Amino acid sequence: MKIKHLCMTIAALCVAGSAAAAAAPKLGIVYDAGGKFDKSFNQSAYVGAERFKKETGIGYLEAQANSDTQSEQVLRGLARKKLDLIVAVGFSQSQSVQKVAKEFPNVRFVVIDGVAQGSNVNSVLFKEQEGSYLVGLAASMASKSKKIGFIGGMDIPLIRAFACGYAQGAKAENAKVEILQNMVGTTSAAWNDPAKGGELARAQFDRGADVVFAVAGGSGMGALQQAKEKGKLAIGVDSNQNYLHPGAMLTSMVKHVDNAVYTEFTEMKNGTWKPGVTYLGLKEGGVDWVVDKDNRAVVPAAMEKRVNAARADIISGKIKVVDYRANSSCPI
Repeated sequence: MKIKHLCMTIAALCVAGSAAAAAAPKLGIVYDAGGKFDKSFNQSAYVGAERFKKETGIGYLEAQANSDTQSEQVLRGLARKKLDLIVAVGFSQSQSVQKVAKEFPNVRFVVIDGVAQGSNVNSVLFKEQEGSYLVGLAASMASKSKKIGFIGGMDIPLIRAFACGYAQGAKAENAKVEILQNMVGTTSAAWNDPAKGGELARAQFDRGADVVFAVAGGSGMGALQQAKEKGKLAIGVDSNQNYLHPGAMLTSMVKHVDNAVYTEFTEMKNGTWKPGVTYLGLKEGGVDWVVDKDNRAVVPAAMEKRVNAARADIISGKIKVVDYRANSSCPI
């Protein structure tokens, strides 16, 4: 009887173990045209997914969508595999997420940087204007010519929001600072043209700018390279890009897509995931500026103190940064 009882107990434990293993969520992530290793937005998403995988031992499927049409096909393909949660990286996938989510009501979807409707969709948005305000303030303080530049990728409201926050921060330091602005293009190709990004940065430097903020995905790599070659300063975006050109990088405006992906995967695992809209700013740890060993030499103590004071004031509500998407009135 004891042997029989022991066997039954072991069998029960085996069943329980199998159930626990089966409970691990099936996860997926779809990068946009920028690609997983863009050293920027998509790569940050990948870092968050990898952190989750390392901590939990739960893997995920990944794919890249090189166009809006392909995005729909890729999302549908993953949904057919009966995944529990699929994260779509980039606003360009919003419509695809909305359409595919309706077709697969039992699959949860997350779109980062865009909005999609659906009872099984969470849209994650960032307060880019808050982080951009901080680097604009730093740029204005660092500029000797009192001319600074902004290079955007695709000309859309999201990138205008970066530019508007940047201008507000710059002018809070010096109302007379001049801000030069260019966009790489109007299609998704604007994210992958480093030659054009470099050309625009060179033109801005030739016009007197000595600090440039590049918000252009892969195209921004050209702008950062130009800053190094011209002996000027550049500001990175999304991921911490300070390490790319130490000494030529004033700072980076990081957008913690990594934290967003990690959180969405974790909530799915814990059974706490909810649909809706999530906003991530300075207070929520969604955006920030970076001071580290790679840019310490070009960030004086006075600048760090001033920018961190503004950071605290934005978090407390003392400084309210205008979001271009809600109010297109902007000092740029």
